[in-house]
Amino acid sequence: MDFLLVILSNIAWWGWILIALALVAIRDVFFQKAHTISHNYPIFGHLRYVLEKFGPELRQYLVANNREELPFNRIERGWIYASAKKENNYEGFGTDRDIFEHQHIFINNAMMPFKIDDNHPNVVDQTFLPCAKIIGEFNKRKKPYRPASVINVSAMSFGSLSAKAVESLNKGVQMASAYHNTGEGGLSPYHQNGGDVVFHFGTGYFGVRAEDGGFSMEKMIKLVENNPCIRAIEIKLSQGAKPGKGGVLPGAKITKEIADIRGVRIGIDVLSPPNHRTFSNVPEMVDFIEKIAEATGLPVGIKAAIGKLEQWEELADIMLKTNKGPDFITVDGGEGGTGAAPPSFADHVSLPWVYGFGDLYKLFKNKGLTERIVFIGSGKLGFPAKAAMAFAMGADCINVAREAMMSIGCIQAQVCHTNRCPSGIATQSKWLQNGIDPTLKSVRLAQYFKTFRKELIEITHATGYEHPCQFKMSDIEINVDDHNLSKELSKTYMYEKTEVPFKGMQHLKDCVYLGGSK
Repeated sequence: MDFLLVILSNIAWWGWILIALALVAIRDVFFQKAHTISHNYPIFGHLRYVLEKFGPELRQYLVANNREELPFNRIERGWIYASAKKENNYEGFGTDRDIFEHQHIFINNAMMPFKIDDNHPNVVDQTFLPCAKIIGEFNKRKKPYRPASVINVSAMSFGSLSAKAVESLNKGVQMASAYHNTGEGGLSPYHQNGGDVVFHFGTGYFGVRAEDGGFSMEKMIKLVENNPCIRAIEIKLSQGAKPGKGGVLPGAKITKEIADIRGVRIGIDVLSPPNHRTFSNVPEMVDFIEKIAEATGLPVGIKAAIGKLEQWEELADIMLKTNKGPDFITVDGGEGGTGAAPPSFADHVSLPWVYGFGDLYKLFKNKGLTERIVFIGSGKLGFPAKAAMAFAMGADCINVAREAMMSIGCIQAQVCHTNRCPSGIATQSKWLQNGIDPTLKSVRLAQYFKTFRKELIEITHATGYEHPCQFKMSDIEINVDDHNLSKELSKTYMYEKTEVPFKGMQHLKDCVYLGGSK
């Protein structure tokens, strides 16, 4: 034994490295059967897996150019980060974007910009930009609501996002006079930090779930009565990440807090099926909407990614016939969002936002229904130029999810589905969440929203208008090839937007329903 110890003690440090490598090689060749590369190329084959693991980070920071990455490139992320931190978000020496690329947006400016007088609301507050329509006004809901901001936080649930991330978002929307959509995880304490809330539920009915897994009207009424911060209710039919597909919340992830909020049992897998149990067709859905609106007094809307239009046409016909139906429709882009999904769904199922929204809006316009509905757009619209395009197409508000996450620190690591989010936003890890300071991050969300609204107002004034609701389809062109082939939106999507009634920004400021004041 002493002899063996002497031999081991005389082995140099590099000798131990050689021994370790030899053991790895023996394991690779004779024992492991799972990986062909490491079997055929012992030791060196492991480099392939290392590079594969860290490849996204290497490309993001060292290889990809400023305009190359998806879903958000470095310039887009940089603009959000700078705006949220109130830093210089300008560019110098002209744009580095290829302005002749397909789908590039051109905004037609006016010869003389819109001029505001000394008493205009935007002189007092350069970021004041409420929705031009009142949600629930046409259907005479008991508690109509005019969002005080045209940009708001989209549906992201507690459970998908961390507690500190949700808290930061809610405190931020309160500072920015915006609203916060809960996502389908139920109303958590972290959604109740002063911001207006749109309560959202899907096929799992979390937060308003009966014992049998169905919908409980009793719980819905109690939830609204106990939480005056809830200004509207949104029923999810589908989402851009995976329309027509349900999901499973593993029992291992269901803590007592999540179980209490979602109305489920601790440690038991919970299924969110593709279909709703409370309705199975369009007439039943309209009846369901009306029952909730009548019981709660709140405006009720629906959210969906767009594909086939037959059932949407049926909805429009029912609305014409009965004067009933959703107060708002949130159109989600089929390009996916914060929800994790199989690539086959995220890449191919349902239409991208511009196509889906254009098809749906045109349908409702042809039926003469656009004035009674508030249209909300959701799908990478958190940039002023894209928002201008959305308003020109008929959107009245936009919701942002990933852009809001980036404003509070998301680095687009694209590991949201692994519970290992390095920024602490899309994880339930207490350690990773500790990096989030809600006091600081809420200010950054609010500043991003305010910067966004300020720049959108400036673009609006440059085109000769006072409010983005006044944008026409002809004000925006989409690049097809060279300028001789570029088309106005109206010619691209084959419809004209319905004019939105607008009496001036002061009229919006004086509205008794602004920001849920009543």
